[in-house]
Amino acid sequence: MSDFCIIGKNINMYLVDDEDAGFIFELRSDVVKNKFLNKIDNDIKKQREWIRLYKKREKNKKEFYFTIRNKNNEKLGLVRLYDFIDDSFCWGSFIIKHGVAFYISIEVVMNVYEFAFYNLGFNASHFDVRKDNDRVIAFHKKFGAKIIKEDIDNFYFNISKQEYEIAKE
Repeated sequence: MSDFCIIGKNINMYLVDDEDAGFIFELRSDVVKNKFLNKIDNDIKKQREWIRLYKKREKNKKEFYFTIRNKNNEKLGLVRLYDFIDDSFCWGSFIIKHGVAFYISIEVVMNVYEFAFYNLGFNASHFDVRKDNDRVIAFHKKFGAKIIKEDIDNFYFNISKQEYEIAKE
């Protein structure tokens, strides 16, 4: 487990390392949970190789991939920050195990924005959501994110640091 940790009220978020490959593979292979995510290869060795390459990007502060854990250190999910363009970041690969309380997802989103806006210095976030992922689309709209474009499969959102600050109050 990584030494770096984002500490939240109910969760902690640790940087992914090789020992997380099995958890990532299991969660990302869940046909219900991965419905709105990019598919992964059905090979744990490829997952380990992906993590090895990711750690290089992390070292260069180009990407951050976190395991989400409760205060008993049980792994609950994953979230990733990537695609850093000027003062904007993308986040996604967000997946939570079955049965985890909804407020955990809200806390993850808050932790992502707090880390990216106030620790990494970004002023905006851009991300995409599959068009048929109605609950997530509604959540982001309530949070202040705005759809800036769309294609056949996705809505593309932006949220500024200022919009986030208004929404969190």
